[in-house]
Amino acid sequence: MGGWEKFNKVAYWMLKAAYINLLWILFTCLGLVVFGLFPSTIAMFTVVQKWFKKKDIRIFQTYWRMFRKEFIKGNGFGLIFLSLGYFLYYDFLLLQANHGSLQYLYPILVFILFVYILTLLFFFTVYVHFQLSFFQYLKQAFLIAVVSPLETLLILAAIILMYIMITILPGIIPLFPGSILAFVTTWLSRRAFQKIKNKQVKQSTK
Repeated sequence: MGGWEKFNKVAYWMLKAAYINLLWILFTCLGLVVFGLFPSTIAMFTVVQKWFKKKDIRIFQTYWRMFRKEFIKGNGFGLIFLSLGYFLYYDFLLLQANHGSLQYLYPILVFILFVYILTLLFFFTVYVHFQLSFFQYLKQAFLIAVVSPLETLLILAAIILMYIMITILPGIIPLFPGSILAFVTTWLSRRAFQKIKNKQVKQSTK
C-alpha cells in the first residue's frame, strides 16, 4: 500500500469516526440527553462492532434502527447507572460535609464506586457482543473487567488521555471523543473476550 493510499484510508476512517461522533451527539440530544445517552451510545457501539466484523453497513440507517430498538431497554440500564452515579456523588458530598461522623462509610462507598466504574467500562461492549438476560449484562461486564486487568487499565488510560486532549483542544468534542473511545474500548474488549475464550478452550481440553 502506497503512501497516498494509506493517507486516504486514514482520512476516510477519520471522517467515519467524526460522522459517528456527530450522530452520537445528535441522537443523545434527540432523547433530551438523559433519555438519549444510553440508547445512542449502544447504537454507536453497535456500529463500531460491525466495523470490527468488517460488515458493510449503512451507518445512519443502522444507527437509527438500533437507537429505536434499544430505546426502552437502554434507558432501563441508563436509569440504573445514572441513579447509582447520582447516589454516589451525593453521598461523597455528604461525607465531605460531615467530617468525622460518617467516615466509616468511605470504604463502602469507594468499593461501590470501584464496582460501578469497572462495570460501566465494559457494559456497552458486552451489551452489543452477547445475548444475555438483563442483569447478566451487568454481572458479566464486571467479571470481565476483573479478570482482564490489562485491558481495564488501558481503557481507563484511553479515557484519561482523551480527557486531557479535550482540555487542550476542546474543538474536537463534536468530532472524535465518543467514537474514538468506542473504537478503543471495543478493540480492547474484543481482546479480553478472546483471552477468556482461549482460557475456556484450554480448560475444556484438559
